[in-house]
Amino acid sequence: MAAAFNLQESVLILQDPDDVISIESEVDVPNLSEKEVMAVLERAIDAVTDSPQAILYPEVFDIFQSLLKYQIQLTSIVRSKLLDIILSALQSEIEAATRSLASNDPSAHLEHKTPLEMYAFLLQWFMSGAEKAAGKEDENNTASGKKKRGGKVTSSGKKGEKWSWEAQLPNTLDFMRKALRMNTERIWTTTQERDAYINCFTRPVYHIAENEAYMKIPEIKMGMYKVICFSVKFHGHSFGAQTSIIQALQYFEHLSEPMAELLSILTKELDFTQLTEEVLRDISTKTFNAQDTKGPRSFSRFLLKIAELTPRVVMKQISLLLTHLNSESYSMRMAMVEVIGTLVRHLALSEEYEEANKKKQVDNFWAILTDRFLDVTSWVRMKVIQTVTKLMDMEVKFTKQRPILAELAIRHLEDKSASVRRYAIALLSKLIMTHPFGMLHGGDLNMQKWIERYESVVARLKVLEQRELENLPEGLEGIDEENGEEAEEPEEDENEKEDEKPIKSKKASLTSSAPAAPMTMAETAQLTQLRLMKKYHVDALKFIRQIELAMPKLKDLLVSTGRAEVLEAMDFFKLAHEYEFESASVGLKAMLHLIWTKDNSAVVEDGKELKGIRARVIECYKGLYFEASADPDMTAKQQISRIAKNMIQLTYGATLAEITSLEELMRNLMLEDAIHPDVIAKLWQVYNADQDIPRPQRRGAIIILGMLAIAKKEIIVDRVDVLLRIGLGPLGKADLTLARYTCVALQRISGSAKKIKGSLTDKSNRLPMENPIFQQLEELVKTPTDSVQWFGVAEQAINALYLLGEQPDVLAAEIIKSFTYRVFDAPVPSDILDSDAPDITREIGKLNLTESETSGSEDNSADVDLEAEIEVDAALPTSPSGDTVMSSSDNPKYLVNSFELGQLIFLVGHVALKHIVYLELVERELKRRKEQKATEAKTAGAPANKDPKNDNDLDQVSGNAEDDIGENMTFIREHEILYGEDSLLAVYGPLISDVCANPGRYRDSSLQTPAVLALSKLMCVSSQFCETQLPLLFRVFETTSDPIIRSNIVIALGDIAVCFSNMIDENSDRLYLGLSDENLTVKRHTLMVLTHLILNGMIKVKGQLGEMAKCIEDDDQRVRDLAKLFFKELSSKENALYNNLQDVISHLSLGKHAVDEETFEKTMKYIFTFIEKDKQAESIIEKLCQRFRLASDERQWRDIAFCLSLLPYKSERSVKKLIDGLPFYQDKLYEEKVFKRFTEILSKARANKQTNKPDAELNEFEAILGNHKKAGEEGQELDSEVAKKTIASAKRKTALAKKDKAGLALPSRKSNRSRKKATEDEDEEMSDVTQDEGEDEGPEAEENIEEEEEEEEEEPVPRSKGSKKPVPGRTPRKKQVVESEDEEEEEEEEEEVHRKKKQTAPVKASRKKRVVQSEEDEDEDDF
Repeated sequence: MAAAFNLQESVLILQDPDDVISIESEVDVPNLSEKEVMAVLERAIDAVTDSPQAILYPEVFDIFQSLLKYQIQLTSIVRSKLLDIILSALQSEIEAATRSLASNDPSAHLEHKTPLEMYAFLLQWFMSGAEKAAGKEDENNTASGKKKRGGKVTSSGKKGEKWSWEAQLPNTLDFMRKALRMNTERIWTTTQERDAYINCFTRPVYHIAENEAYMKIPEIKMGMYKVICFSVKFHGHSFGAQTSIIQALQYFEHLSEPMAELLSILTKELDFTQLTEEVLRDISTKTFNAQDTKGPRSFSRFLLKIAELTPRVVMKQISLLLTHLNSESYSMRMAMVEVIGTLVRHLALSEEYEEANKKKQVDNFWAILTDRFLDVTSWVRMKVIQTVTKLMDMEVKFTKQRPILAELAIRHLEDKSASVRRYAIALLSKLIMTHPFGMLHGGDLNMQKWIERYESVVARLKVLEQRELENLPEGLEGIDEENGEEAEEPEEDENEKEDEKPIKSKKASLTSSAPAAPMTMAETAQLTQLRLMKKYHVDALKFIRQIELAMPKLKDLLVSTGRAEVLEAMDFFKLAHEYEFESASVGLKAMLHLIWTKDNSAVVEDGKELKGIRARVIECYKGLYFEASADPDMTAKQQISRIAKNMIQLTYGATLAEITSLEELMRNLMLEDAIHPDVIAKLWQVYNADQDIPRPQRRGAIIILGMLAIAKKEIIVDRVDVLLRIGLGPLGKADLTLARYTCVALQRISGSAKKIKGSLTDKSNRLPMENPIFQQLEELVKTPTDSVQWFGVAEQAINALYLLGEQPDVLAAEIIKSFTYRVFDAPVPSDILDSDAPDITREIGKLNLTESETSGSEDNSADVDLEAEIEVDAALPTSPSGDTVMSSSDNPKYLVNSFELGQLIFLVGHVALKHIVYLELVERELKRRKEQKATEAKTAGAPANKDPKNDNDLDQVSGNAEDDIGENMTFIREHEILYGEDSLLAVYGPLISDVCANPGRYRDSSLQTPAVLALSKLMCVSSQFCETQLPLLFRVFETTSDPIIRSNIVIALGDIAVCFSNMIDENSDRLYLGLSDENLTVKRHTLMVLTHLILNGMIKVKGQLGEMAKCIEDDDQRVRDLAKLFFKELSSKENALYNNLQDVISHLSLGKHAVDEETFEKTMKYIFTFIEKDKQAESIIEKLCQRFRLASDERQWRDIAFCLSLLPYKSERSVKKLIDGLPFYQDKLYEEKVFKRFTEILSKARANKQTNKPDAELNEFEAILGNHKKAGEEGQELDSEVAKKTIASAKRKTALAKKDKAGLALPSRKSNRSRKKATEDEDEEMSDVTQDEGEDEGPEAEENIEEEEEEEEEEPVPRSKGSKKPVPGRTPRKKQVVESEDEEEEEEEEEEVHRKKKQTAPVKASRKKRVVQSEEDEDEDDF
């Protein structure tokens, strides 16, 4: 039997599923019972137990083969015993062979060769069969397992079966590892035989590794590693393992990291590196394409793991692996970047390498990493930044590379990929956190502090350097100090070089003078130390300057659309503030506006949970300003003072937008109870301080208190007396800004409950008019002052009056009367009367309010004309001019101060605006009372069997009553407030109109600005007044030179559009004029107003959207951002942008509003990004193709073609629409840019085409485009030839006319041939004359031709009526003959031209027809 068994052949048969091993004495296992099978197995076990050599007997070996052949049908007990006997017998045979090898008999071990091969074969067969059986059982269990009602899964396995292949694997693998310790070289002398024996152990191990579940069990995985490692180390399995590892990486992605671990164990535990090196060399020769994803991903994971586990081995082969940096697969490039990062870390931490070589290698790796910052794939760029960010966490600071990394990170803040920008911010943050400049002065990076420190070091260094110069030996005077100077100097230190000049210039005198005391060792060491410190400070300042210059870019990223990079930018500014960067405050202020972000939900990105932007803003500000400091030395009182101080400082220099955002932040913090009561008490203490403190500090305290009171009004209600004493008292009158914010704080008393739409309840708190608050407000407004801050105070005082008072109109009327008496109570002295003085006096009637104007009002429209009112505050001059305005009429003359008159007009306008708000409250209150009475009547004593019909009648009556209330209020608003006989406000309407209508007479800006603003507010009251004054307002808008007035008018027009949309809609063209205003503020306000009106549907777009589109490429960044935001929001409206797209294209491409071609392309490129629907794209393609038909200018052709190239062409119908429109643009394809755009369209269509669709249609379309382009070019050449011949013909005619005038005549009668020959000779002669004349006359030739033709027209040729022959002796006869011959030649030329045209495609037929027709007409005119 031993001679008959061939291991290699048996293994091949076992591996081939189609072959069946023939067994001579096969046992019929399927037909035997379990007991009979056990009996057969026991017989074989007894034989092998007695002697392992019994396997050589055929009957014993055939029993094992028969059982293994039907292993799947065996029971667990049989399989368990079968495995045990194979392993035990193999172990006994190995021990016997080992003893034989140790004996002196050189041939004793040969008798063990065949039994070992047979047992190894049986073990391989068993493991393969067990693995198949385990897989089949898993499939059966999955297929037959059923879900019961109780939730348990039933299995088809038999009861009591505890044996499982998975449980037996660790012991089996451990036995195989021990078996491989035997020396096989003496038993199997040939490599082929030994490999066949070793493969019986390794082949099933590789098969087991393919099961991902086994690789998750540490015992199995480690046993597998040891078997392969021993095979490689002791039995020459290196080549087979290399092949198997490469195949595993290629086909089994889960084996990428286990294979690296295997090679790591082989390298570290068995000191065998050759296999790892061979695998790495093999991988370096592979190529990966961009479409392959699975293979590169598996190999990249392997490289990362092997570099992490055995960096020394990878270092040896890195020169070969670097070829993958140029691989098409970005996964391999990413892997190599991480591998290099791992090697840099290894080199930096290792002490095994020589310092010089290590430094050189590290520098080379850093150079590779910095080059990869420019990779074309964003994923690779992102991975590079992540890699270097991890390297910055090391103790090694890499000071040489840090400036380069900072510069690269700053550059990638403008990367097109949001992920790259995000990780670039993270890299900058890591550079700050790990900066190496904290050893001497702590961790702060304040620019000013470091400059001071640098100057201090330089001053100390100069003293020691001067000492060093004094101690130079003779003969060394000329030696420069370059050794002690550093190349880099900070930019701020320009004076240092000037200071060094006198030192160097005095070298000779210092050295020639008496020798000074020599420098001590301590001074020399100090000199060296100071020079190093100077370099240290220079590097620190350079790094600080880099980060400071990056702050504007980081600020822009706060408004990015990507949440991750916005959050990263916020964290950066928080970190920069903690490190005391000077520009960090700019980013923190910009971050504050993100409090309005609606997205506040947390999401998971890159495995991390990202908070909402709004929540992160609150978290950042709480951590920076509103939480206790980590300083343990600070007491609780100091902590409270610190927080209060931080709050107040946030208001310093804040703009209106920042104040508004800060208000929302404070409100949220107060709602979360994040503000401690002691902090609020400290704010009151600052506001109520008796000592003289800085004004901004007291203002900041009341601003913050007013913000906190929005969420909790008791903060203000409990301290009203303090507000009246401080803010409305002497301090407030001296500091009007403080008084203004005090009035704002008083408004919080009414509460901040928002009105619910449709609700009739009023939750605001109102006070009786006897309350001291109103007396103080009245005194504050009436306080005489010439400060422009009064307007802001008066505005907020009137707001507080109407918000808190039960009858605010009474007090408002008294204030207006008081100002009226103040303005008009002084008669003008007779000696200063001027007959040319403007007549502004009006008869002031009864200054009494109507009965309907005696009720309270609530300001529920806080944003009504808010911006316009602010503009007034900003527009007024710092000091009034004090011009006097005199009025002359039948009434007494008055000397009127223009500033006081402006105050009166401002009050009238603002009271009128608040009055319409008050009317809405009155209307709501009347309706509430009516509803309450109806409800009480309905529920009080209603009979049980009432008629539902009567109920409906009552409801109708109630509804009619509510309608009557609304109509009455509308009537009061339209006809009573500004036109009533007893109305106070009606008196001032004509006065305000007169001031606005005569800016030449009333020149003072302190009067004109409030007058225009008051006129705008009055126009919001009544549509009748608005209709009459609207032309005046537009005239002022178009004629005034004051940009503040224009801005106020633009904002007012927006408010008027809300009230009376029809009037503004009819004049919307005039509103768009603000977009072309030269003043930037006016343009911004116009854009914002139009955005609000259009997006809310208050005005209709009538072809003016092109003016809005121009702003996309405006010079101002703010205007560009607003315009882009407008189109982004407009695109969210259904079909709004699509419906107006054609008008935008026409507006920007044609006529007086057209923009240059570059601006047009940039604008349309942005707008077309919002065309995403396929149906819209198809319709636009069809319409744009049709526009070619009417376009006559090549610029229009290029614009249309560019717009076509911007569409996505994702559907086949889009391409079909383009092909169907070919007749409209086929004659325009000769234009180079037009054809280029269509080429781009074809490329885009091919990229979006489905892979299973052929390119035949697109290829055919491309060929058609090429043919039409070629035909168009030929047509152009033909047109140029026609034009040249036309010019030549005109020159010939001119030359003939000149000859005719000179008296040169042809014979009167000739034959046709001779006459033709003479004419040809004459033509040649005339052409020479014409050329000579052209050379002599130059560019005036054409003018001479026209003049001569005019002379010919003035001298008609006389002819006899009855004779056909010309009159003898007359010169015109010759001209007629020559011209007739010229016409024959021209006809021949035209026939030749037409013949050529027929041979070419009918390109530009209509254009050529016009050209030829025009030539014929010219010929007829000449004749």
